Amino acid sequence: KTKYDRQLRIWGDQGQAALEKASICLLNCGPTGTEALKNLVLGGIGSVTVVDDSKVEPSDLGNNFLLDEGCLGHSRAKSICSFLQELNDAVKAKYVEESVATMIDTNPSFFSEFTVVIATQLPESSLLKLDGICGSANIVLVAARSYGLTGLVRVSIKEHCVIESKPDHFLDDLRLHNPWTELKQFAKSIDICDKDAVVHKHTPYIVILVRLAEKWADAHDGQLPSTRQEKREFKDLIRAHMLNVDEDNYKEAVESSYKVSLTPGISNEIRQIIDDSSSEVNFSSSDFWVLVSALKRNLSQMRVMVSYLSREQYLI
Repeated sequence: KTKYDRQLRIWGDQGQAALEKASICLLNCGPTGTEALKNLVLGGIGSVTVVDDSKVEPSDLGNNFLLDEGCLGHSRAKSICSFLQELNDAVKAKYVEESVATMIDTNPSFFSEFTVVIATQLPESSLLKLDGICGSANIVLVAARSYGLTGLVRVSIKEHCVIESKPDHFLDDLRLHNPWTELKQFAKSIDICDKDAVVHKHTPYIVILVRLAEKWADAHDGQLPSTRQEKREFKDLIRAHMLNVDEDNYKEAVESSYKVSLTPGISNEIRQIIDDSSSEVNFSSSDFWVLVSALKRNLSQMRVMVSYLSREQYLI
């Protein structure tokens, strides 16, 4: 197993590689900043630099878990880096004993080497100057401030596009409003009115939706259910074809009945991004987004067909 096996399952090799290449600068290593760095170091961040000119005081021992009595009177930045290095020796940790405000005023080029700057407990005047420095260098600025058990975090970065590769609720576009020819043929080959319990229970729920959507359309001038009342009646139509209440395929058909009424094409959210003329992101005439949308649809169709074929083989 690799060292970061668990988190690799979350954001994959590409995400881990980006993390290991990142360079973080922490301004003021109080409890808030130390906690942030601890999480990044354990995750395998590339390098961290701590900027803090204060010494460890007795009050630090009660709220900073990386400091102990042996650190009293010593550089807080140096002590924090020493303990961070123990957490993960693969991470490069260094410190700068200098006033953060002085660094911002006299040495703005210092921040150009970092990927992300985390500023904690800074006054507004310093934050505004730092935001200008990071903004001009296209560096992500994370401003954090804690007040006991409460606090706030603000992220300052230029407009950019975020793609959620693992959405919590992915709406499969199964083309149920207009099934492709092979799907229609496959659906018609199965008699959903067959009273045989085995056949009835193993009919794919997509077939149930396709057949009953056709039945609904025939009785409603070719229109599929669109209003709330019609969708409720369509669910009742599905339930009416059940032989018993324990048929999981029909339960799944009822739960997925809304897919019959889904509007085809690119979602409104993606369309807004494509049509956003103010965005600085170059979408190459939106070809990328069109490709992504088409790929998702084709993958969904492939998964459905594989499911159909495997179940059809079982029935044979």
